[in-house]
Amino acid sequence: MEYAVVLGGRVRIVRDLGPGTSMTAEWLALIAATQTAHEAGLTDALLLGDAAAVVAQALGKVRVPPAHAAHFAAWSALPRPPRFRLRHIKRTQNLAGIALGRLHQGLPPS
Repeated sequence: MEYAVVLGGRVRIVRDLGPGTSMTAEWLALIAATQTAHEAGLTDALLLGDAAAVVAQALGKVRVPPAHAAHFAAWSALPRPPRFRLRHIKRTQNLAGIALGRLHQGLPPS
């Protein structure tokens, strides 16, 4: 598994996370993005993700599957910027997904 987080045009890619599902990788990316926003001292954060199921689960719109309850609990316990929003976007608009795609093509991520 792997994930990418983009903040302020800077790409951070974490690879070799071991075996797992794409849903697990998406949860790990959301956790990392939330931590990154907090660590950067942002007061107004808009997180964009292309995994519709994870975004809907995180926002409480659909049930979190038992296999991802621990990810949801870990994410829910994280500190967040005072203004925090999470939105779903298309994969073609997701800078983190684009960075991973470029990496898989042998190109620099940004």
